[in-house]
Amino acid sequence: MTGMPSSFSPIKHTEAALERTCLVDGYIRAFVTMLPESARTEAKASEARMAAGQSFGPLDGIPFAVKDNIAVAGLPTRCGTLALSAPAHKDATVVARLRAAGAVLLGTLNMHEGALGGTTDNPFWGRCMNPLKHGYTPGGSSGGSAAAITSGIVPVTLGTDTMGSVRIPAAYCGLWGLKPTKGRVPATGMTHLSWTLDTIGPLARDPGTLGAILSVIEGPDAADLLNTPLNADQPQPTTLVGLRLGVPDAANLAVCEDIVLDAFERFKLALTDAGVILTPINVKGWSPGAVRRAGLLISEVEGAEVLGNTLEGPGLSDEFRAMLIYGRRAAAGQLALAYHKMQALAVSFDHAVVGLDGLLLPTAPQRAFAHDGAVPVNQADFTALANMVGAPAMTIPLSSPDGELPCAAQIVGQRGSDHSLIAMGEFLKDLSPVLRIV
Repeated sequence: MTGMPSSFSPIKHTEAALERTCLVDGYIRAFVTMLPESARTEAKASEARMAAGQSFGPLDGIPFAVKDNIAVAGLPTRCGTLALSAPAHKDATVVARLRAAGAVLLGTLNMHEGALGGTTDNPFWGRCMNPLKHGYTPGGSSGGSAAAITSGIVPVTLGTDTMGSVRIPAAYCGLWGLKPTKGRVPATGMTHLSWTLDTIGPLARDPGTLGAILSVIEGPDAADLLNTPLNADQPQPTTLVGLRLGVPDAANLAVCEDIVLDAFERFKLALTDAGVILTPINVKGWSPGAVRRAGLLISEVEGAEVLGNTLEGPGLSDEFRAMLIYGRRAAAGQLALAYHKMQALAVSFDHAVVGLDGLLLPTAPQRAFAHDGAVPVNQADFTALANMVGAPAMTIPLSSPDGELPCAAQIVGQRGSDHSLIAMGEFLKDLSPVLRIV
């Protein structure tokens, strides 16, 4: 998306996106709701601004879509269920900001029910497919957000990330994805799964587009009580040479597919050749499986509170309802231990990243898998860390040694280093052939 030519036509791109949706979405099932008429109106207004030399900036006229737990005025914010049907009174802050920057909203996107899962095999809105391989999951819970880009419908989407729900779909679909620092992006108008762990974040085909989106959606919002003031921007890297990344021992932290580890090792070698200093590191007390389970409990408890009486009514699957009822009935001591684990991990993380530009890890222990196969329990073993400590994390698409489905790495930065991560990404783009270029 970055560096659009002067001949760029918002109307043509919007019509192409609508046409592409008609061609592929019957199978991909990325969208829940389409907004063709308002999208055409927004595209015409954008094209008129460009003709008058009054463009709003780099996002003006760019089609986008948002996960269906982010409010769009006049539409229900369904969160992947049939239980929530009241139309939103106004756009979520992030949607309003993107529209104000001239971006053209195409619609809302399929997701794993309630944002509590990693496949986007949705019982009400259809099984969302990975455009890269027939019958395979795009990941979750923001599966539609990834599939809509990889299928060629839109260049950018918004998802939400509770324990990896932006980064895992980006990884499975060969995209770049950003989970921002907790509180950097307002959550006003988002229906939470977990207000403690949730963050809205963008997906795109390149890091520059992530940065353009972040620059628009970040910043203070008085309506969001958890929105935090931005720290002064950290110095951004001007080269990869001399960057320092800590590398935990992924192979001993989680059970990984061999090809994921192979791709990760190739990436590490490419980084070293480019002048990055890689240092083995241990985050004290970080047991990925235990941290993932603590995050799941927090999500179940807070998700049950968010849904309230809706949990007793129709429109939820038995599986999702059972998970939240489990959270509602969880012992106070069990929940207290989960929050304690989160607090202790945040302290350990802060100590571990002193003097570093971030931690380097695989994004997920596996590549995308068949919808009809077993769902790995450890999908979020590497991604939950950033949510539990409130840090930003960017996933980087890697080519696979077998030339098939992509693998991915992620860099978890210090809190507030979001734009530094994106600047790193701009240099990482040049590390072909280990990176997947889309």
